[in-house]
Amino acid sequence: MKGTEIIVKALKEEGVDTIFGYPGGQAVDIFDALYGEKEIEVILPRHEQALIHAADGYARSTGKVGVCLVTSGPGATNLVTGIATANYDSVPLVCITGQVPLGLMGNDAFQEVDIVGITNSICKYAVTVRTREELPRILKEAFYIARTGRPGPVVVDIPKDIQQAEGSDAYPEEVNMRGYKPNQSVHVGQIKKAVSMLKRAKKPLFLIGGGVNISGANEEMRQLAETTGVPVITTIMGKGAIPSDHRLYLGNIGIHGSYAANHAVSECDVLFSIGTRFNDRITGKISEFAKNAKIIHIDIDSASISKNIVVDIPIVADARLAIMKLLEYVAPLKNEKWVEQLLQWKEEYPITMNNYDGLTPEKIIQYINNHFESPIVTTDVGQNQLWATQYLELQSGRHFLTSGGLGTMGYGFPAAIGAKIGNPESTVIAISGDGGMQMNIQELATAVALELPLILIVLNNGYLGNVRQWQELFYQKRYSNTCLRYRKSCEDNCTDKSKCCPKYTPDFIKLAESYEAYGIRISKEEEIARAFDYALGHKNAPTIIECVIEREANVFPIVPTGKTLDDMIMD
Repeated sequence: MKGTEIIVKALKEEGVDTIFGYPGGQAVDIFDALYGEKEIEVILPRHEQALIHAADGYARSTGKVGVCLVTSGPGATNLVTGIATANYDSVPLVCITGQVPLGLMGNDAFQEVDIVGITNSICKYAVTVRTREELPRILKEAFYIARTGRPGPVVVDIPKDIQQAEGSDAYPEEVNMRGYKPNQSVHVGQIKKAVSMLKRAKKPLFLIGGGVNISGANEEMRQLAETTGVPVITTIMGKGAIPSDHRLYLGNIGIHGSYAANHAVSECDVLFSIGTRFNDRITGKISEFAKNAKIIHIDIDSASISKNIVVDIPIVADARLAIMKLLEYVAPLKNEKWVEQLLQWKEEYPITMNNYDGLTPEKIIQYINNHFESPIVTTDVGQNQLWATQYLELQSGRHFLTSGGLGTMGYGFPAAIGAKIGNPESTVIAISGDGGMQMNIQELATAVALELPLILIVLNNGYLGNVRQWQELFYQKRYSNTCLRYRKSCEDNCTDKSKCCPKYTPDFIKLAESYEAYGIRISKEEEIARAFDYALGHKNAPTIIECVIEREANVFPIVPTGKTLDDMIMD
């Protein structure tokens, strides 16, 4: 077999049915080998960055490995942001990049870059194939590494002469890597220690991160919470670990977390954390984080344990396996007063936008909660993401896709394309800001070509809203380069929103129509239902619902940088 033929065989052996690819000179042989294949669909987005975000959305929503195929040089470098995005959020991807022939490598050949060197620090593994003989083994290892342990992206760089070279048609059935042995067991002794500490607690609390959703442990986590009676808080990536309408669920923790969740961390005496890295977005001032608590930490990645927060009982294990083992030993705890206190805080200090008139993100998202059963919702990054994490009700973690670790604008729309391709029977809704939506707006062509009836919500406040909010609260309203209505003829240092601002560019409705998609603009609460009915009426193309919202609407609560979780600005 030629190298390209063994690549196609490897894809089939690994169960790949969808590839997100963009052709080019050093990958054209692989695309030629895929021509006419019935078992594998090749999706052609309009930009490589959108391509990898689509593969990411496909992987997160299905649990499968997402596959990217691009050419060398700019084709490969355009994947870099998406590789880092997937790496932070533990998304299994195999990124196959074409490369110039071995004899030209290192000679500054046309469209040559050292993509392995570029991506080594932002992916799980990166390798250049040097011989035709090692190609099947490397491909087998790539899929194995991507999907096992803490999942992540793998880059396989294949020179053009390796693609064309002939060799054995054998594809390995097993992987045997001396340096990579992901943990597949649970230390029972540590589990028993954790259970013993939990039993002695008077104010126990579960902190759940994205690891629970990645491992598919949602049902087991619900059982654990209900069996013990211990309340649950989540990171943004952990939302959906238990149903968000569950009595024991208090909300998200962190700089935009709920009052009840943030205060629970400060008051608890045992913090039982599963599948989170304790990054700065959730801890606030590290020295004050959970200062009254003993901390138990379960994570599949040993490097994440005691990296930011020193813990008392470390358990290296897959979240689902660990929770299943916990269920063998736990029993109901007597902590009714503690739970009642937290539920009282949750009731007294709800997250709401009732102080804003007219159309608000809360009302839009509540409409989704009330009228759609288990939609898949993607978000971009910024205020739109934060409002979604606050108000969206979830039954499953795989139904909420967002860039949590890297915070990548331009993620939401292409991720929705990937999610819809992987889940054709599901309703897929993308929530974006007017800034983030424009970062990959060209993918309207992809969605139209694939006849995907996506619902694209654009929360248009005419600003890069999240940065503008920080400028309002902490920089004396010095709105530096955040107004998207700006014209060169505008006054300098304008902070008066009542002034007659220039017309917004672009007109999202006309732009959608130019792509043969659909669009509708709303600015009042009573128009929400009509807009969604309009979108649902189109089965062969996406619909943009442009929601014109209050220009200076803010996301509250907020914890200022360097402050503790108790130092929340509520409104």
